[in-house]
Order: sequence, then structure tokens, then C-alpha cells
Amino acid sequence: MLEFHIKKATRLCHKTGETLEPGHSFYSVLIAEADEVVRHDYSLAGWEGAPDDALAWWQSEVPEEDGVKVTLAPDEVVLQYFQKLMESNEHPNMAFVLALLMIRKRMMSFEGNEQDEAGNELMIISSSKNEQEYKVPVAYPDAQEVDKIQDQLVAMLYKDAA
Repeated sequence: MLEFHIKKATRLCHKTGETLEPGHSFYSVLIAEADEVVRHDYSLAGWEGAPDDALAWWQSEVPEEDGVKVTLAPDEVVLQYFQKLMESNEHPNMAFVLALLMIRKRMMSFEGNEQDEAGNELMIISSSKNEQEYKVPVAYPDAQEVDKIQDQLVAMLYKDAA
């Protein structure tokens, strides 16, 4: 089993060196370098799109430093919602984004990738909570759809987010 330890945002743009200010959007990219996965954060001005060798990328907002911290719903609730998404097959992009979130929150472990019989790429993840393995279709939603999915997930799964 592969386990990645992804560092938190640096609050510095990897390209320009500028400070990522609270309330401003930024991009994060995961890249395999040697035998580790490295995170690079980019300001909007420094963002030129995800590199070809990126494992994943996402857009975030630097949190305001007002002391209010939003917290994710309990693991069991998030896992149950993910299972319903996987069973329904109605929102594959949301299932993929939620799978990435669960990997980031260490609720799931990334096991690898494979292709199904139709040639579609699948991301294999597992949960130690229910000892199940999931094959999640890899999705490539556009930036607008990613924003919409993130907003939906925050509204559903984060306490004090709305």
C-alpha cells in the first residue's frame, strides 16, 4: 500500500514567491519527484495551468484568520455519502473529487490505478474503517465544475461552512 504525506499549503507562490493572502484564491499541484509526492502552491498571477506531470491539482482559498474553523462531518457520514455516490453512478465527478478529499484527510488510502475493460482509468482507494476497496472512475472536470462540486461538498459535509 502506498501512503502519501502531503504537506499543508505553504502560503507562498512556488513561481513568484509572493505571499498567498487570506481570502484570495490559489492553486495547488501534486507532482511526483523522485520517490515522494511534492505539493506546490501558486497564486492566481503565477498559475499557468497544471503541469503535464501533475498527479492532481485543485483551487482553494486561503482561509481568513478570524478564528472560525470549519470542520468536516464525521468520517462515517462522509464515507456513507461517498458510498451512495458510488452506488448511484449519477455524479461521477463529485465521487472523484470526494475521493480525493478523503485521501487528503487520510480517510482513504490510495492503492493505485487500473483500467476497466472499456479502457477507462480507475483510481483504486481503500478504507480501513469498513475494510473496503473502491474503484473510482478518474474524472477531469473543468474549473467551473470543480468550483460547483467544492461548493456542494462544503455545504453538505462541513459544519459551520454556510
